[in-house]
Amino acid sequence: MTDNRQSTTLNSNERNQYHRHLILDQIGMEGQLKLKQAKVLVIGAGGLGCPVLQYLTAAGVGTIGIIDGDKVDQSNLQRQILYTTDDVGQFKAASAVDRLSKLNPFVKFEVFNIFLTTENAVGLFNQFDIIVDGTDNFPTRYLVNDACVLANKPLVFGSIFKFQGQVSVFNYKGSGTYRCLFPTPPAPNSVPNCSDVGVLGVLPGIIGSLQANETIKLIVSIGTPLVDKLLYFDALSLQQQLLHFQKNKDIKITTLESNYEFFCGVSNTNDMNTISAEAYLKNKENYHLLDVRTYHEYEDENIGGQHIPLDELDKRMGEIPNSKVLVVMCLSGKRSAAAIELLLKNKYPKTLLNLTGGITAINSIS
Repeated sequence: MTDNRQSTTLNSNERNQYHRHLILDQIGMEGQLKLKQAKVLVIGAGGLGCPVLQYLTAAGVGTIGIIDGDKVDQSNLQRQILYTTDDVGQFKAASAVDRLSKLNPFVKFEVFNIFLTTENAVGLFNQFDIIVDGTDNFPTRYLVNDACVLANKPLVFGSIFKFQGQVSVFNYKGSGTYRCLFPTPPAPNSVPNCSDVGVLGVLPGIIGSLQANETIKLIVSIGTPLVDKLLYFDALSLQQQLLHFQKNKDIKITTLESNYEFFCGVSNTNDMNTISAEAYLKNKENYHLLDVRTYHEYEDENIGGQHIPLDELDKRMGEIPNSKVLVVMCLSGKRSAAAIELLLKNKYPKTLLNLTGGITAINSIS
């Protein structure tokens, strides 16, 4: 992508489109032209990415990049409000642009139907002015942070968990970074993602809107950005806390990690023995099934088998029989992979199989 900035004028249709900005003293024509000339990359077109993209598009950010290799799933529609049932199975980034281009025809979109990697991150970031992180996992968050430092780009950060959210601005004019707050990732599987524990559907709309607000402030140079501060928001109480932190000058980022999954202790399920939902159902009498989801999940829906939640497994391994091959399952296969690692560490004597796709895969063929 070449750095051909948008025009330095607004035509009559653009003036009508942005009229409410133009009459704001703090934005006006000068600020709107800054928005038009800006290039913002949004990583992830999911729960956070959807409101970020909608408001940046509506505001008139001239060039918006969207990188997401995922496709729309029906379970996304509870919170990812850019999509409809017609988009299920389509790439999120491409589907998002179909909607966004109808909201504002004056915005240029760059679509990347791929996942962010150590190979493409820095080169991609160099093509934009500001990076907005809408991801939902620790390996990608650390990758985004480090690549922003190397590319010298400000990072607008957001995260959500059940009913809580966080927002901050990192690496802005030499400010602190994500690693200043979290030098090392949390213990593996200590913080489950939204697909495992759920999330209030409206929460990413709130946090994503705050991210869009911070992005616009950086572009137009208005207000006080959340630099060296972390905003914590609780949707149940509507309480907010503003936590201050200092830049850790001892943290030096000079290169990307070779493997962010390894750095964050994420299980590599490709190295595990697996069994498909079809194969399990066809010969389930040959296996002992262990379900490691929560009590609520199991009570809401289960296919039988022994139930021991993952957070209790370490103390209850003696309850698991070893007369058959053990198949471990959860919602999607992530927690079951962690359970298998724990069982292997404690020298479980029988063969262990991870049920690929978990109960979600079972439901897709039942």
